[in-house]
Amino acid sequence: MRAAVVQTNATGDVAQNFERTAALIRQASGEGATFIQTPEVTNMIPATAADLFALVRDEQDDETLSGLRKLAAELAVTLHIGSLALRSEDANRAANRGFLIAPDGSIIARYDKIHMFEADLGDKGKYREAARYRPGDRAVLAQTADIRVGMGICYDMRFPGLFRALAQAGAQILTAPSAFTVPTGKAHWHTLLRARAIENGCFMLAAAQWGLHGGKDESAMRESYGHSLIVDPWGAVLADAGEGEGIAIADLDLTAIDRARTRIGSLNQGRGIVVEVQSAAP
Repeated sequence: MRAAVVQTNATGDVAQNFERTAALIRQASGEGATFIQTPEVTNMIPATAADLFALVRDEQDDETLSGLRKLAAELAVTLHIGSLALRSEDANRAANRGFLIAPDGSIIARYDKIHMFEADLGDKGKYREAARYRPGDRAVLAQTADIRVGMGICYDMRFPGLFRALAQAGAQILTAPSAFTVPTGKAHWHTLLRARAIENGCFMLAAAQWGLHGGKDESAMRESYGHSLIVDPWGAVLADAGEGEGIAIADLDLTAIDRARTRIGSLNQGRGIVVEVQSAAP
């Protein structure tokens, strides 16, 4: 199975974002990929919250979703739209929702990002994703004709229990499409993704946003780390998109999943843990 991760540089220009993403999906398909993943918030990274809420649409009205569904059907590929910013039932917050699209363009599965990015990086900025997006409340395992996909998004990767639950439910591929910050990306990106692959004996696919995303105030521009990755179940990086817009492709040998889990059987060897608090006598 040949898989590809698409690395883009989304802005608040939804139509331009779609054109760039579609061109890269076509390139990946042309190079033989049959499973293609795009990054988190594929459709838009607006400069401000006001811009976000002016641009988001209901799922049934989102032109990026409808356009990518048509493209998946045209190319006859399984397309994992890492996520889209969409209007939610919460009037004050959007949904950060991923989709797995079948080769006929139908929607196999939807996943709303559970864990919102809340961080204080000092002079590198404060992030309060929950102010703009409302969290999902359920994990999703998507079943295609050929593969079982555990769906995650970006900050989810810091919560290993989610990926362990997906792997134990049968996931062969785990996903973390992202718009990862540069300082945390340099420090943690490769390590976290390789760890999630190793501890679960799964392939990990993480398409990523890259670069400065524009805005009215250049000093406040958001910047993403890039380095879209495909990691095998033993933790080897099979493909790294580096910097810039583009794609990374790797052939996935699905028998490597059973080999990794046979060599290290920790996926199903967990024990119930009781924490005993001990202290010195007063």
